Amino acid sequence: MPNPHDEARLLEELVSIPSVSGDELAVARRAESASREWGLPVALEPFGLVAEVRGGAPGPTVALVSHLDTVPAGEGWTRDPFSAEVRDGRLYGRGAGDAKASAAAMLAAAADVAAAGLPRGRLLVLLGFGEETRATTMGAAVAASGRVDAAIVGEPTGLDVAVAQRGLLMIDLVARGDQRHAGHAGGPGFKNAAVELARDLVRLEGLFDDREHPVLGRATATPTWLTAGLGRNVTPPTARALLDVRSTPDWTHEEIARRLRESLESEVEIVSDRLAPCETPGGSRLLESILRSHPSARRFGSPTCSDWVFLRGADTVKCGPGDTRLSHAPDEWVAIAEVRAARALYRSAVTDYLS
Repeated sequence: MPNPHDEARLLEELVSIPSVSGDELAVARRAESASREWGLPVALEPFGLVAEVRGGAPGPTVALVSHLDTVPAGEGWTRDPFSAEVRDGRLYGRGAGDAKASAAAMLAAAADVAAAGLPRGRLLVLLGFGEETRATTMGAAVAASGRVDAAIVGEPTGLDVAVAQRGLLMIDLVARGDQRHAGHAGGPGFKNAAVELARDLVRLEGLFDDREHPVLGRATATPTWLTAGLGRNVTPPTARALLDVRSTPDWTHEEIARRLRESLESEVEIVSDRLAPCETPGGSRLLESILRSHPSARRFGSPTCSDWVFLRGADTVKCGPGDTRLSHAPDEWVAIAEVRAARALYRSAVTDYLS
């Protein structure tokens, strides 16, 4: 059985290996070799790293799910983003919290379970690639894994438990108008596409306030990118706004699109609707197992998306070490003590669920 410090050492090694989305092979190979050193059955597949522990009798499958890729280091760092520097109980580096801490803790927990023996069922660890992009491989990993009854998605939550997650719907609003010399703007029937779009953007306020989720609140539609104009003295024939719609389980994406089309004059074009909202089912056995292991955990709704979308049919929560506010930021860090606590939590919750 790995000693209590193995997960921290593995995390240092994983953080020291750059693995920006699309370049995860080296870090995956190190995670694979560490797993084998711990006696954990593991395979490196095109869609990521898969570890499997089988129990002595048939039973449900629990998956520990996270990812090995990171966003680029970016700017503003006061230390080498890939040095895996440890100071005052914190490990610094790109991906330290998002989400290599979860990955290291999950592999160590699975090794613990394998060494102790699993009475029934199956434990999977699925560590995917490309989660920080639209090219995430987790959909393929889940599809290749057979039935998954319950899953913990490892993302930085401070070991609190996300029991719901907002979805993401990207929409283009397109307003049409008349292209003219600006000196001849106006008159009967004239439309300036920028003005038409602006009217619709004002109409967005409160558009989804009639439904409020008990954990996630109301769906929001936020303009994040505006484009219009051909020249400084030409009225624009077209104006566009990209809407970042954060959905809740109270709405389907089809309902949101229909509400927008009924309420706005602009054309509504779907850019991406794959990231549906997620929610832990009522009476979750997995949540009960986690809370028996960590009764002080706060339950909350997560505003950020994750690979949970591929496990919506399973009893799923999101829980992992680290602070989500440090994700993608310079000087990202995670508390080593929290990584060790995550290992114990994952091990205990899985064992309880499969007992």
